Amino acid sequence: MADLSCSDFQDSVCEYLIRHRSVLDVMSKFQEASARVNRAMAKAVTACGCLEIEAHRQKFPEDVSVEDLRRLVCSHLSGELCPECKEALETELGQTIFYVAALCAIADLDMNEIMVKEYDRIRMLGLFNLT
Repeated sequence: MADLSCSDFQDSVCEYLIRHRSVLDVMSKFQEASARVNRAMAKAVTACGCLEIEAHRQKFPEDVSVEDLRRLVCSHLSGELCPECKEALETELGQTIFYVAALCAIADLDMNEIMVKEYDRIRMLGLFNLT
């Protein structure tokens, strides 16, 4: 299953996309799925406690190199997802990806092509992609 391509996934989504075929349904389901991703992450912090957030302003020395920046920037996240929270987050992310593929299929877009273009854009822009 590791060799599953974006195109294979998108084709499968398109095949099973019957009930929510309307672009309005897919857009609202995508938004709902994204909100559930946020909720699963928040619950890992607030309900379970396997993760902690310690947010503060990130400080950077003026003469810092790009290599040092990678080391200095933090995610504000500590801990490790417990198996239950990991499964919940993976499930919600999977649903979000499902609706991204559905939106691509309805709009006659190739998810793989979009991913390749974004990959190329990231590689071309490098650090200028930080916006």
